[in-house]
Formats: sequence, structure tokens, C-alpha cells
Amino acid sequence: MTAVIQRVANAGVRVREKEMSHIGAGILILLGVRRGDTLQAASRLAQRCVNLRIFEDENRKFNLSLKDISGEALVVSQFTLLADTSRGRRPSFTDAEAPDKSRELYEFFIEEIKNCGIRAQGGVFGERMLVSLSNNGPVTIIMEE
Repeated sequence: MTAVIQRVANAGVRVREKEMSHIGAGILILLGVRRGDTLQAASRLAQRCVNLRIFEDENRKFNLSLKDISGEALVVSQFTLLADTSRGRRPSFTDAEAPDKSRELYEFFIEEIKNCGIRAQGGVFGERMLVSLSNNGPVTIIMEE
């Protein structure tokens, strides 16, 4: 499982001109589910994201987590994070989990973030989305589980 975590001032998802979700200060997580990923891995990664200290304290040091700032999370499923570009010019996505299993782990991941006391929203699984964000920093972290 791969997560690209971006610290944001705000972020949102639109599908066919309709706003589907929007958050204020917090994190945008682009989540790629790899073939063979488990519920346990999704739970661990969700907790790591919530507790990752990427927000600045009064001394401008990365000492605060999403929980510490009472921030929000927006999670967007993105199978293209699992692209294999080692051969040719067209990426291969054979490492990405099948859609049904991927949806199950994606939805579970969001629920795990909510279970940590974080207001969390998702994109629309399997849809073409317009994702907007104001990356605050910029701060972007890649996590693997």
C-alpha cells in the first residue's frame, strides 16, 4: 500500500462539475492499493498517517500531527501510484489490486482514520475526479506499508 500525503490548507474533489468532498487544513492522501495488501496493513498505514508529525509547532518544527491540530483528511484512491514504468513508454498497473478488493481496503482505510477521531472524507472510487489542493509548505511525504 502506498500513500502520498500532502499537507494542505484545503483540498477538494469534484466529479462531473459537482463538489463531492472538501476539507480545510489537514492532509490529502492519495492511496494506492497493491495486490496482496491486507486490512492490517491498511489499519497500520491509516494510524501512521494520522500520527505523522508534519505540522509546525510554535518554533516552526515538525512536531505536531493531524490529531494534534484537529485537522481533516481527504483520501483519494489512486491506482496509478502502483505504475511500473521500467519498460517501454506505457505504464503497467499489474501491481495494483483488483477493483473490488481495492475498494474494500480504501473504504476500510477511511474508516480507520475516522476511528482515530479525525474528520475524514473520500473521493469517488473508480470515477474520474478533479482533485484540487493548496499544498501548505509545500510538504509531500510518501509512505509505504
